[in-house]
Amino acid sequence: MKTNTVKTNTVKTSTVKTTYREAMREAIREAMARDDRVFLMGEDVGHYGGCYAVSLGLLEEFGPERVRDTPLSESGFVGAGIGAALGGMRPIVEIMTVNFSLLALDQILNNAASLSHMSGGQFSVPLVIRMTTGAGRQLAAQHSHSLEGWYAHIPGLRILTPATLADARGMLQTALADPDPVLIFEHGTLYASAGELPEDAGAVDIERAAVRRAGADVSLITYGGTLGLVLSAADALAAEGIDAEVLDLRVLRPLDDAAILATVEKTHRAVIVDEGWRSGSISAELSARITERSFFELDAPVGRVCSVEVPIPYSRHLEEAALPSMERVLAAAREAVGRNG
Repeated sequence: MKTNTVKTNTVKTSTVKTTYREAMREAIREAMARDDRVFLMGEDVGHYGGCYAVSLGLLEEFGPERVRDTPLSESGFVGAGIGAALGGMRPIVEIMTVNFSLLALDQILNNAASLSHMSGGQFSVPLVIRMTTGAGRQLAAQHSHSLEGWYAHIPGLRILTPATLADARGMLQTALADPDPVLIFEHGTLYASAGELPEDAGAVDIERAAVRRAGADVSLITYGGTLGLVLSAADALAAEGIDAEVLDLRVLRPLDDAAILATVEKTHRAVIVDEGWRSGSISAELSARITERSFFELDAPVGRVCSVEVPIPYSRHLEEAALPSMERVLAAAREAVGRNG
């Protein structure tokens, strides 16, 4: 008896090993190669290769007209980026750290975020601003705060918080196509994180949150630099018989309400992990939205794990004590499911 064997062709996607820093650099390189209007500007982005080595090599490849070192004047070069965007260019402006972005807050709030509204839609500001955020590197209070929640308060801006290699690689391309200003917050502890990406990795969605781990007992909601901590906490909870779902917000403005409410309505419990301070934070906004719209779905109060309300300390043990920790996330999740005590 003859047996016919059906052969199936499986397409294998080749991958490359990379880091968050390299993925971001490749995103910038690709954007500049694809569109002559795209250029990079900021402090030390050229000859030095970027304060976090993201732009290393781009000056040699694209030249000083498209990789522009600027003076130490955040208000000045962010304003120049706004003007360039109004003139038809597609600038990528790098600010060394979120703390220093406050020196350009007038430009970001009163100009970039407001011009489309104030002109009745006659002008758009297709500007991308990248900046480092977050603590965990012993850089003390002026270089370590998480202020992306402040910017998420401002209408007219889109706020992105890439936590994965795929998002680091793909969010920039989509952001550059947006007619309105987009701020990308890159957590400083992520730059050296490594993994694999498909060789053909490209643009990704900048509209929706992503479930990074499915679960049924409690929803752990987070973003950016704390995603890895939360995923590790979910694994530890699984060993205790607690099945945690992990939702990566990815976008802080506009928030993906549908995804947030869907995970809460699935697990009936929520714990928000946010490296920002608790008072007036993005976690407070999330808690309010969940309570307003899914109150009767909740089987426990919404929990929050945030940074202690102090300027981030320099000392390693004090910095660690100030930030969200594994122990605090586990305790909040156990409390939500009634396993404490």
